[in-house]
Amino acid sequence: MNRFISLSLRFFILFFLASALAACTGSRKAAREPLKEQGDHFLMSKLKEHELKFDEFSAKFNVTYQVGRKKTTVSGNLRIAHDSIIWISITPALGIEAVRFMLTPDSIKYINRLSNTYFLRDFAYINQLLNKTLDYDMAQAFLIGNDFSLYDSNAFKASIENQQYKLNTTDRRKLRRYVRRSEDDISIPIQSIWLDAENFKITKVLLKEAERDSRKFLATYAEFTDVDGKLIPSKLDFRVETDDKKVRINIRYSKIQLDQELTFPFRIPESYTEITDLHPEK
Repeated sequence: MNRFISLSLRFFILFFLASALAACTGSRKAAREPLKEQGDHFLMSKLKEHELKFDEFSAKFNVTYQVGRKKTTVSGNLRIAHDSIIWISITPALGIEAVRFMLTPDSIKYINRLSNTYFLRDFAYINQLLNKTLDYDMAQAFLIGNDFSLYDSNAFKASIENQQYKLNTTDRRKLRRYVRRSEDDISIPIQSIWLDAENFKITKVLLKEAERDSRKFLATYAEFTDVDGKLIPSKLDFRVETDDKKVRINIRYSKIQLDQELTFPFRIPESYTEITDLHPEK
């Protein structure tokens, strides 16, 4: 059980590490005509036009977490209220919940039902823990295959790579009107986005630091499912590389639903003990 608790914390924290460090595609035809070059403004407008728009999102998931040759799989439920709540319930076996997380633009909350403990902190704690700057917008975008909505989109360069459109930018900055008082100036050193040439859905995103090529994050999206006329990736693959570690997080969604009325319960039993730190490596 202690190993599962540690795994759950590592999965949650490493997902946000992936966001902070900020090739699969849909169906292909046997032969394609060469792509016509398009400008960056055209491609970005198409990306925004075709990305997922929703009020509420829910799905069941299976997650495989791999470090080196060691793999562990857990399952659970994900619920998202657009731009306000990410709610995750992890159930390792027999459908019994072990861990529940809730993230908002301002806070992180955590309940561990195996140890009868809970954790409540503001979002700045994640930045302190990872020594990186990240935000809710990044986390939400990665979980549904969208672009970041609160960041500038005017400095991209367009190209073609492997029959996909590609957008590149450096020093992408958070729009000033969305920067909170508690945040430092937020920017993404280097970002690349690959788009399917037929539906303009994001198939791959690469984030890395300009001064350290060994530190990067790669997100890949595949097996797009039509839900109420909207294409949603059901297979997500996150790869995190640092100087001394390679981590892979593979997520498969099932029973995806959009704009169904959801609840986001997070009641802390009186008998639970508050903890003040998360230690994902223990």
